Amino acid sequence: MADDKNSKPMTPETEAATAPLQQYLSRREDGRWQADYQGLRLESHFQPIWSFPHRRTVGHEALLRVADGEGQARPPMSFFDRLAGFEEKVLADRLTRLLHLHNFTAQRNDAGEEGWLFLNIHPAVFVHAAGRQETLRASVEVLDRLGMPAHRTVLEVTEDVIAHDAEFEAAVANARETGCLLALDDFGAGHSNFDRVWRIQPEIVKLDRSLLRRAADSPRIARVMTQMVSLLHECGALVLLEGVETHDEALIALDADVDLAQGFAFGRPAPALVTGEAAHSAEIEQAWERLDERHAEGRAAHAQRMTPFSVALKKALPGLRQNQPLHQACAALLALPGVQLAYLLDEHGIDCCAPVAPAYRNPGLQDRRFAPLEQAGHARWARRPYFRRAVAELGQVQVTRPYLSLKGARMCVTMSMAFWSQGKMQVICVDLDWAPGDD
Repeated sequence: MADDKNSKPMTPETEAATAPLQQYLSRREDGRWQADYQGLRLESHFQPIWSFPHRRTVGHEALLRVADGEGQARPPMSFFDRLAGFEEKVLADRLTRLLHLHNFTAQRNDAGEEGWLFLNIHPAVFVHAAGRQETLRASVEVLDRLGMPAHRTVLEVTEDVIAHDAEFEAAVANARETGCLLALDDFGAGHSNFDRVWRIQPEIVKLDRSLLRRAADSPRIARVMTQMVSLLHECGALVLLEGVETHDEALIALDADVDLAQGFAFGRPAPALVTGEAAHSAEIEQAWERLDERHAEGRAAHAQRMTPFSVALKKALPGLRQNQPLHQACAALLALPGVQLAYLLDEHGIDCCAPVAPAYRNPGLQDRRFAPLEQAGHARWARRPYFRRAVAELGQVQVTRPYLSLKGARMCVTMSMAFWSQGKMQVICVDLDWAPGDD
C-alpha cells in the first residue's frame, strides 16, 4: 500500500491489527482510494458541514458509495446487509472508515487541514471496538500515522438504537480518552429523548431532517425546535441540522439558532472536499439577509398589532392607582377583540383580586376539560416571565412569547407592566389570543 503524505510508520502491533483491512485497499491513478470487497467496489464521498456564524465549511461527513462489478450503484446498506456474522460486519465497518480516512487526509487543502471528519459507526461496532484496548490503540495510531489528529475526528452514533447499559457508556468513556468527539445522530426521529444526551454528553447533536420538515409546516413546531436547540446548548452540545435543502429551510435553521447545517443547499456529497469559503457560502449570506428582513418585518407587524393593547393597558393605570375595581379600570382594555383575561398581581406575584374576562367572550367556547384551571384563586405567578420582566423594568410594557395559559389552557401571549400604587408595587397583566400562525 502506498503511503499518504505526512504518514508515519506503524508499530508492529498496529500493522498486525490493520493487516486484514489493507489487503482490500488500493490507490488509483487520480490519487483517490478505493476498496474492493466481496465483488463490490467501495468509494468515499464527502458532504460539507457549514457553520452559520463562521460562514464557511468546518467539516465533512464521510459517506459510503457502493458499486457492483458492472459499475452499477448499490445502496450502501445493501453492502452491510449481505454480510454474514457480527465479526464480518465489524471488519467491513472498520474498512469503510479506514477508506474514508485515506481519502480525507489525501486531500491536503484548507478543509482537509482544519475541518472535522464525521465518521458513521454502528453502536454495536462502537461498543465492540471501544471495549477492546488493542483495537482502540490501533485506531488511534492509524489516525496519527495518516496525519489526522484524533480531535478532528467525530464519531457518529445513531440516536434511536443506542444501548441503555453500562457497556455502552464505558465505550463512550474509552473513546473520549482518545480525543475523538462524539456526535449523536438522528435526534428528533423515533424515540428521541434528552436522557441520552444527559447520559453520554455528546459534543455534537445532529437533528433529524424530519424535525425540519415539521417545522417548515408549522410555526408552532418551529418555535419548539428553537427551544429544543436552546436546551441542547444548555446540555453543552453543538447542534447540527441535517437535510437542509432549500433557501427556506436554511432560513428555518438559522432562525432556530443551530450552529451547523448540512444538506443539498450547501453541497451534495462528492469525492472532493469543499474548501472553507466556496461558492455555497452565498446560501448562508442569503439566509442571513432574509432573516434580517423577516425579523424587521415581524417586529413592525408585532408592534402594530400590540399597540392598541399597550395603549389601553397604560390608560388603565390611573384607575388602578385609585383602587378602582379591576373590571372598571380595565374597561377599555377588555373591550378590545382578542383579550382573554385581565388580572392584577401584588409584589409577590399573587392575585390581588379575581381576574376579569371580557363580557363578549362566550363561556361555551371554553374547554370544559380544563375547568380545574379556570379558577386561579390566590395563585402565585412570581416565576412567570411576564411577572419577572415587568418587575425588572418598572413602567415598561412587556410581551411574552406564545405559550399555553394555565388560566384556561388557551394559547396566548401576556402583556404586563409593573407600577407603584400607594407605596406597593403591583403588576397588571392581560392574556391575549394567539393562534397557530400568528407570527
